[in-house]
Amino acid sequence: MDEMRVRPFDTPTWSLAEVAAAWSGATAEGDASVTGISLSTRDVVAGDLFAALPGASTHGARFAPQALEAGAVAILTDAEGAATLPGDVPRVVVEEPRRGLAAFAARFYDRPSSRFTTVGVTGTQGKTTTTYLAEAALGESRSAVIGTIGTRIAGRPAASSLTTPEAPALQALFAVMAEEQVAACAMEVSSHAIVQGRVDGFVLDAAVFLNLGRDHLDFHHDLESYFAAKAELFTPEHARRAVINLDDAHGRRLAQQTVLPVTTFSTEGAPADWRAVNVRSHRLGSDVTLISPDGTETELSVPLAGAFNVSNAVAAIVALAGEGHDLRELVRGVASARGVPGRMERVDAGQPFTAVVDYAHKPEAVEAVLAALRPVTAGRLIVVIGAGGDRDRGKRPLMGEVAARLADLVVVTDDNPRSEEPARIRAEVLAGAERGTAEVLEVGDRREAIAVAVGQARTGDTVVVAGKGHERGQQVGDVVHPFDDREVLVELIGGAS
Repeated sequence: MDEMRVRPFDTPTWSLAEVAAAWSGATAEGDASVTGISLSTRDVVAGDLFAALPGASTHGARFAPQALEAGAVAILTDAEGAATLPGDVPRVVVEEPRRGLAAFAARFYDRPSSRFTTVGVTGTQGKTTTTYLAEAALGESRSAVIGTIGTRIAGRPAASSLTTPEAPALQALFAVMAEEQVAACAMEVSSHAIVQGRVDGFVLDAAVFLNLGRDHLDFHHDLESYFAAKAELFTPEHARRAVINLDDAHGRRLAQQTVLPVTTFSTEGAPADWRAVNVRSHRLGSDVTLISPDGTETELSVPLAGAFNVSNAVAAIVALAGEGHDLRELVRGVASARGVPGRMERVDAGQPFTAVVDYAHKPEAVEAVLAALRPVTAGRLIVVIGAGGDRDRGKRPLMGEVAARLADLVVVTDDNPRSEEPARIRAEVLAGAERGTAEVLEVGDRREAIAVAVGQARTGDTVVVAGKGHERGQQVGDVVHPFDDREVLVELIGGAS
């Protein structure tokens, strides 16, 4: 499928003086016609204003020569960055360029997100699935998705980086969506994006809170800071209304503290505005009765396994229904969802057992996946699991404990060790696994670990390869080696048959 463009056809054109006038206290030197904005040299196209921002380890002005060579016509920076530029380079100098960049990008592209429904989804787990279910609810041709797996606009992929792109790239994507006349965009909003201001400068129609568990503590330091970052999305500066999961303790807290109008939902019996009851789980998903705030009952079929996916589906429906989209059409759309890459993704190569690849890389996600698969597994539940390097070390033994408590066989292996010693990471996962009841094996090589799991599997068993999901590479040191759990599973199953 051809990729969607990432810049609008209708290109804005601003003089350097107009750019400076949009910033309080800015000064402009030189003359240029600006037709785009970029924050990374990889994204620069001819006519861009390159935002050279101060960073934690280096100043973005260091990359100004590459940006100019790639076609940038002017540099946006602070006084420190401007002092490093040759005198003839057109520039706009402001005191704190990062602080106002998002609002400027939205203004530059004429606030494109005002022309369709915007739903921002945050939570420790389930963001990707919820946005994909929102896309299915509306239909691919009428919707857009931004998130971990990438961006899709009207069913076509568009190149993007980060779970939530930086503000200039995000606003350009919004401008493309407006030109494509999408009805809604469902986007993942990471805690990093909130803290770093990537979703500043515009207001979401609805902000959705799914849950909060242990993750990203290498960035936020503690759970309270992590919650505070998520809660910042539920303020008038970022959203018009809140959609909150009352089954999560942090959701209940958020519902009490936000000043936004709140719509709540529950799939576990909490007294919420929207409730999913009479859940009938089966191997391919769940059928539930969805009760609207007015008491209307609607039958909903969720074609993804696990109670957590019922919650994700309800979140998507509640957010879109609250923006005026027809409930019955949304329910029909969800029922037709084709699944999400790397999220409870079944791999079928003719084997007599079930094979699943999932992105679960935190304790709550591992527990949710294994708890969902246990009732539909006639034989043994086998899981291949590891933990990423250069990330929160505290979750490693917790992941091992959960895996060994809920599975029958746990194969501890390498995930993305990055700069850490892989054996040390495995040891920390194994330390937690000692507290469980499962048989535990250590196999460092990921391909070999998957081979061991496949070799152990018998009719009626379920093999789960957890941690990397949709990823197509394994990072060891500074090198990303080609590796796709799904492809490796297919190859090994075929070789074993």
